[in-house]
Amino acid sequence: MIFTRLFPFLTWFKLVTKASLKADLIAGLTGAVIVLPQGVAFATIAGLPPEYGLYTAMVTPIVAALFGSSLHLVSGPTTAISIVVFSAISHYAEPGSDEFVSLALTLTFLAGVYQLAFGLARLGAMVNFVSHTVVIGFTAGAAILIASSQLQHITGIFVPKGESFLHTLLDLYQGAGSANFYLITIGLVTLITTILVKKFFPKLPNLLLGMVVGSILALYFKEFTADIKLVGEIPAHLPPLSMPNFSFATIKMLAPEAFAVALLGLIEAVSISRAVATKSNQRIHANQEFIGQGMSNVVGSFLSSYAGSGSFTRSGLNYASGAKTPLSAIFAAIILMLIVLLVAPLMGYLPIAAMAGVILVVAYNLIDFHHIRETLSFSIEESAVLITTFLATLFLELEFAIYLGVLLSLVLFLGKTSTPSIPTLSLDKTQTNGKKKLIDINEKPLKQCPQLKIIRIDMSIYFGSVNHIQKRIATISENERINHILIVASGINFIDLAGTEALIAENNRLVKNGGCLYFVGLKPSVYEFAAKSHFIQQVGISRFFDTKKHAIEHIYKKLDREICATCPALIFDECQP
Repeated sequence: MIFTRLFPFLTWFKLVTKASLKADLIAGLTGAVIVLPQGVAFATIAGLPPEYGLYTAMVTPIVAALFGSSLHLVSGPTTAISIVVFSAISHYAEPGSDEFVSLALTLTFLAGVYQLAFGLARLGAMVNFVSHTVVIGFTAGAAILIASSQLQHITGIFVPKGESFLHTLLDLYQGAGSANFYLITIGLVTLITTILVKKFFPKLPNLLLGMVVGSILALYFKEFTADIKLVGEIPAHLPPLSMPNFSFATIKMLAPEAFAVALLGLIEAVSISRAVATKSNQRIHANQEFIGQGMSNVVGSFLSSYAGSGSFTRSGLNYASGAKTPLSAIFAAIILMLIVLLVAPLMGYLPIAAMAGVILVVAYNLIDFHHIRETLSFSIEESAVLITTFLATLFLELEFAIYLGVLLSLVLFLGKTSTPSIPTLSLDKTQTNGKKKLIDINEKPLKQCPQLKIIRIDMSIYFGSVNHIQKRIATISENERINHILIVASGINFIDLAGTEALIAENNRLVKNGGCLYFVGLKPSVYEFAAKSHFIQQVGISRFFDTKKHAIEHIYKKLDREICATCPALIFDECQP
């Protein structure tokens, strides 16, 4: 057991067969062809030399596959992470410079340490509190930022480094008259080719073919303009050893940005792995996925790789290609190494305008139009989160946009759980198998006892919900003049100390008025905590019941007989003459 925790690949390695090896090899070959242009494009977005995207696509998938939990997740460079890396480091160094690369490696190491710590501390459940709407809003905003940053390469209009979104648009508008027709043609032809290949020949590597067509067109246009810039030759070797900058000043400077990268990377990886797992009927262990992502980034920082995460495109394609085990991701990385050794020099002929055209397609695919329409149509709260995160991504620092989105998710979650449903129940006289059922009076108009109010609390009683629950009990006591309140507690998942204190206070107030709080159907775990916190002792053990029948029998004895004598409801068996 301890070996499988330390080396989780021992678990899925048992699934490897001759048939699965063949399926994984085919899926790996497909993945390698797809990630070749993506790696170059993503590194460009991150402000790094193109080879660093390929190095990341070689190292990160192997480590993440060995130490993660998903059978189909493929890690590596991603668009969202790349733009956050660029945003975080471009304040401190010139993109593409040696200092920029060094800081990117340090950022990657710190992000990996954060992720590893989260996994070891078993904080995988925290991803559940980040709304998927936040991710949709952030990626949509990131897509527009990416597109706007590439327009200068397609048009040839000069835009200073580090310009904000609005300033970039202003620079492009003011320089529209100096746009280069040849660069625009290269970018558009690359873009159109990529889209058409995807539509009519979906099995072919559309991004790669788009780059090839753009490169051929650039060779032809070279006779007419000198403004066509090339990506430059990519070194034809495997990821070299590297060393992050471990100076205290650098770590202190990058720690906040690294936390944002770590958080976004974990949200991406776990969300994607769960999405694919729903199709493959696999259970994902979020803590192990955290460890896998953390290990991949820590190891990657010493092998010339920048921060990576799970890729939705490559993971989905990996599953669709018939992959059976994480060996497919490992095969993809190894095949990519072989491809780079053979064809890396050819990448030197790739025009930056063609690369920008490919990146525009990548950016467009980031926008989840389907879920955006659904969110805006059906939920006001989720729409507010989506729009806020989207605008924050465009106009504020990207790290702050991530934090703001997470904060909004938590506020939304707390808002929903702080106002639990508290329906009023009454006995239905319609016999069901000889028993009367307690049902919600909103579902069926029923008579109610004028002295005993029966309510059900459908969520947990904790510091966030106590105010709502206290108001409900106070309304019953003060407005309806009912001081005997029976709480059907079967829907309560837990009670914290703030919850017990609030219930004790309400019980004491009801006791002064001649009534009391009663509880029926507490779950064993909730009852155990209530006993340990002395809640049961202070309310009185005689006020807690296992069945509704026993609870009503006990409470009926405490009701005012004069009121019972003139009561028109007579809903309990005890009420009958």
